[in-house]
Amino acid sequence: MRARAGAAGAIAAALLLTGCGGGGAAADADFTADPTGAMTGWGFENTDDVGQARLDHAASQLEGVEIELDQTAFDAQKFTTLAASGNMPDVVQIDRQFVATYAAQGLIMPLDECFAAHEVDAQQRWYPQVVQDVTWQDQVWAVPQFYQPPLILTNTRVMEEAGVSADDLDPSDPEALIAAAEAMTVSEGGSISRVGFDPQGVSKAAMWMLSFGGGIVDESGAPTLDREENVAAAEFLIELYDAQGGFAEVTGLVESFDIFGDGNPYVTDGVGAAVFDQWYVNVLTPYAEQVEIGAVPITNQEGQPFTATGGSSFVIPAGAENPSAACAWALALTDPEAWQAAAEARAETTEAEPERLGINTGLFTGSPESDMQIRDEFASAEGFPGFEEAIEAYYAVAAEGASLGGSPAGQQIQGELENAMQSALLGERSAQEALTAAQEAAQRAYDQVAGG
Repeated sequence: MRARAGAAGAIAAALLLTGCGGGGAAADADFTADPTGAMTGWGFENTDDVGQARLDHAASQLEGVEIELDQTAFDAQKFTTLAASGNMPDVVQIDRQFVATYAAQGLIMPLDECFAAHEVDAQQRWYPQVVQDVTWQDQVWAVPQFYQPPLILTNTRVMEEAGVSADDLDPSDPEALIAAAEAMTVSEGGSISRVGFDPQGVSKAAMWMLSFGGGIVDESGAPTLDREENVAAAEFLIELYDAQGGFAEVTGLVESFDIFGDGNPYVTDGVGAAVFDQWYVNVLTPYAEQVEIGAVPITNQEGQPFTATGGSSFVIPAGAENPSAACAWALALTDPEAWQAAAEARAETTEAEPERLGINTGLFTGSPESDMQIRDEFASAEGFPGFEEAIEAYYAVAAEGASLGGSPAGQQIQGELENAMQSALLGERSAQEALTAAQEAAQRAYDQVAGG
């Protein structure tokens, strides 16, 4: 919680440095100018094979530009300091949940003219829900990348043992899902030794609220944490955890899992099913001969497949000295050729690492055209039907995603939501009481930043 509070505090400090309303600095930006000169970027830490292939491609498209990257992680406090000093880089990689906050305060430029200058239709290049993540007051403020849709990753070995089918893991039938979770849970000596179903009830709370027809913000970005549908989702999660021994018991066991290693819960049968983003299938590939996985989409309450968006993006700060190069570079990093190069690099890595057993889980780029091309050409799990099922399920559900929505108080709203869910799931407050208190605190934060 301290890290989130620090990030929120840094954002709040940044808001004191600027007036409300964004886009003024963009009036001086000429995105049609040929990209030349020096360009600086920040937020590109831990570049892997996929990232390096895209960086190489973008550099080849901007041969007249000298690119200098600060390959450290984005930090809200550092962003605040740079904004105050007027020494901002030309492009910054940030989580999409920050975009509306910085857009509302004029710290970044709207990019509609950037897209127009390069004849890019944002709604065509990216999934509409991904574009919605970075839209604020009818303007697009970032170049999005990646989209890791969550769904229910199943352990078919545990499910068969417990007599549970994939049809039982249907959020549109909450009672059946709770019963299935209880059936798969194992208790020994008063403590659970197997989690039936881990819904990630705190970190994925906003997704569950969307599934129940709610949402954490309205179209203006104002918080709506205490909506009736949100309370229903929270009450469902409380019942789900209670059926498995309680939130504290489940969380204690989940936190003990060696999630990235040999003791992961699909090898050890420590879980019957869990909500995971797509990247986790790639983590499991070295263990394909030891696990039996499958996949079930999360649904809304009408039974339709559903997921939630999330990912990172590139923004151009209002103080950027070379916005034309920043615009061209960010678009080059996310064009189909860049993703093709990245997919080829990942295929080479897969072939060079025999422990991955030839399984290529594909890439989830945020762009439907690139996703489908990569799936058709590279995604493969021959001989491992469970992995084939999971790969296909993630690709299929990507088109059904919904944006969590943007808000100038997005970080504060998310923080209040997570605090409320912790309190409700631990039984300290009812779902209604916890979300009402969270709504009041989030509304105060929203009023402070949205009102200037």
